Amino acid sequence: MKKLLLLISLVTLGLGSAFATTDGVTYDEVNGIKIANQWTFDRSHNLAEYSAMPYCNTYARTACISNGYVYIAHSNALTVIQGTDTLTQSVVYKLDAKDGSLVATLPLTLDGAVYGGAVLSANNIGADHFGHLWLAPYSSELATVQPIYQLDGETGALTHVADLEKDQLSRCDYLDLMGDITRKEAECNIMTVSASDAFVYRWHADQGEDFAGGFDGDTYLAIINFFPLATTNFGYGPVVKMVLGDDEETKYSGNLFYIDGFGTAPVLYDLTGSLVDSFESVEDDLQPWDLGANGVCEFTLDGRNFIVYTIAQYTGTDEKTMKHLACQAFICEMGEGMTLAGMKKYWMVPDAFGTTSDGGTRVESLSVEYGTDSEGNDYVNLLVFKCYNGVALYKIGKNVEGGGSSFATGDVNGDADINIADVNALISIILGNSTESDYAGEADVNGDADINIADVNAVIAIILGN
Repeated sequence: MKKLLLLISLVTLGLGSAFATTDGVTYDEVNGIKIANQWTFDRSHNLAEYSAMPYCNTYARTACISNGYVYIAHSNALTVIQGTDTLTQSVVYKLDAKDGSLVATLPLTLDGAVYGGAVLSANNIGADHFGHLWLAPYSSELATVQPIYQLDGETGALTHVADLEKDQLSRCDYLDLMGDITRKEAECNIMTVSASDAFVYRWHADQGEDFAGGFDGDTYLAIINFFPLATTNFGYGPVVKMVLGDDEETKYSGNLFYIDGFGTAPVLYDLTGSLVDSFESVEDDLQPWDLGANGVCEFTLDGRNFIVYTIAQYTGTDEKTMKHLACQAFICEMGEGMTLAGMKKYWMVPDAFGTTSDGGTRVESLSVEYGTDSEGNDYVNLLVFKCYNGVALYKIGKNVEGGGSSFATGDVNGDADINIADVNALISIILGNSTESDYAGEADVNGDADINIADVNAVIAIILGN
């Protein structure tokens, strides 16, 4: 009777705190390189926990990884009362990249005042190549400038960097930044693509200088070649991603850049607007299934060059496995000469996120951070974030292992501690709010091949020292 009353009291405390799981997939090693999911919050693997997170919102649209943390920007997340005024304030969620735990919620301020209110005031977040964070709002067809700010990752304070002259009325959703936003240690280049037309915008600043037009003094450039070939503009929600140069002189110049738009696959251009490389020569099984998903990035590892690009948003089916595709990306080693032709597919990640529309944001944030383990092995952390569907971190390298801890009996959620959270996790399974797979198969505490009240009692006994 005492155990039953204890169980009832535990239920009243809630059905579980939010914690990350892994995707449960063992990925094949390819050419000596491994990949392992470290953690995931998404609609497919741990819906209840993901839905409880504050960044499960259609106004939390982009994310990045920097300095061992994941940052997610959420426009107008808070309501703030100041005297007789009711204000909306944007925030940035700061997650620990090791396990996905929420470290801090950073309310954004500008010059000490609440920052927010404007439509999608925190639409885009990113990191430069010197450890600085930046943030930018959406700018509409009526805006003549594109503001950009530096973000303090500890306090949420914004510093105004520049109002970038657009010179041509256009809608700009997402930006990319290369170099040093402070311009103290290197040059800085910023690019964006205007929605529903064929213009790309670029601003350049030499080290120590202010921003000016990045196309030989001009701010924008018209693009005339696309893939698919019949396409005439980039559609809504396009993204641009600059490629690091081959030497120190050109490292942050962004002389080459990808554009991935609604209805187009990623295309590599140079600063004249000429098409350098596209998916025209790529094998059919490497073509994106769903062109409406936009996202692309590159990384290097073990002397090899890799590209990551989105292949599906909410719809599609893998013809070989007949598995539904949801917000995935391919990771491929590039072909000879860093070309798309001849590239080799390594993996598809995630196996699934979700199939719920995010309201048409179309962007999928893909970003990487490099690291070296205690044995001197290099690795890459790949962040995958799809608004309103999921966020996950993958480690790629020669000597990587999956996330989570070594499970002790009763440690249902794998957080290396046996407490009320493990009881809540079991209750959530028993009541049908979660599945055993959400907890890495550790829910059968007493080992009788069934998950029921007996497992809850077993955990309670461990907690009580019985």
